[in-house]
Amino acid sequence: MEKVQCLIIGSGPAGYTAAIYASRAGLKPVLYQGIQPGGQLTITTEVENYPGYPEGVMGPEMMQHFEKQAARMGADIRYGIATKVDFTGPVHKVEIDEEKWIEADAVIISTGASAKWLGLESEQRLNGFGVSACAVCDGFFFKGKEVAIVGAGDTAAEEALYLSKICSHVNMIVRRDEMRASKVMAERVKNTPNITIHWNSEADEVLGEKTVNAVRLRNNKTGEKKEINVSAFFVAIGHHPNSDIFKGWIDMYEDGYIKTVPGTSKTNVEGVFAAGDVQDKTYRQAVTAAGSGCMAALDAERYLGMKGVH
Repeated sequence: MEKVQCLIIGSGPAGYTAAIYASRAGLKPVLYQGIQPGGQLTITTEVENYPGYPEGVMGPEMMQHFEKQAARMGADIRYGIATKVDFTGPVHKVEIDEEKWIEADAVIISTGASAKWLGLESEQRLNGFGVSACAVCDGFFFKGKEVAIVGAGDTAAEEALYLSKICSHVNMIVRRDEMRASKVMAERVKNTPNITIHWNSEADEVLGEKTVNAVRLRNNKTGEKKEINVSAFFVAIGHHPNSDIFKGWIDMYEDGYIKTVPGTSKTNVEGVFAAGDVQDKTYRQAVTAAGSGCMAALDAERYLGMKGVH
């Protein structure tokens, strides 16, 4: 069984930043990239809100930069997926690809979260070409244009309000005859003049060859279909944190997000830390994920120092 000082699970902005800091601290981190090397940013097109890129940068390119920097600092970056954990003892065990176990004095969980999708073929085909699961990330590209957003919770309401400030018109697609969002948020949406709520409606198909140019709606009660010309289609039906393998070991909220001690990256298991979207359901931005990756590496360094691990 291989033994390492610091094991990082996941490779988005949080994981790579943790690897950079842990390498500089001499922790000789080993990072397993997981099922989606580079995380959610690899399915994003242009990123304009990350500091240091005045002209913007494509999401996959930015993640390559993160990876190269972590590797240059000395991180051991590997392909592989964590499939099981055993956090019973002071030394933590993590199974990789259902075949190999690794022991680690400190573990940083940065497995991220995955956006929930509707399951339409056109939604996946046009993902990054007008279809997005993050209005805050991509809304700016559709400034002054008409867009659609599907969802009825607080996140969907927040994103619809955000879009209403930069887009000419927002079509909000709500499956029932009421919103799940809090009363305050729902009222704000209803009182915003350039938001139209399509009640009892579902997105039947996103239309467009190479980019989004319309969405076809189906009324749940009448079965009637209609098309709305839009330049973008935002999906805001929630995210699922990639935390399933840690259930039973790590304390989580009901929705699967990992609980950390406020102001730190510490979990309920000593020597196990969590960073990025797997523990952040509020902000979910590349820059906040990177910041929490830094926190996790510093917390791990202090923990290992106190334990006298070298």
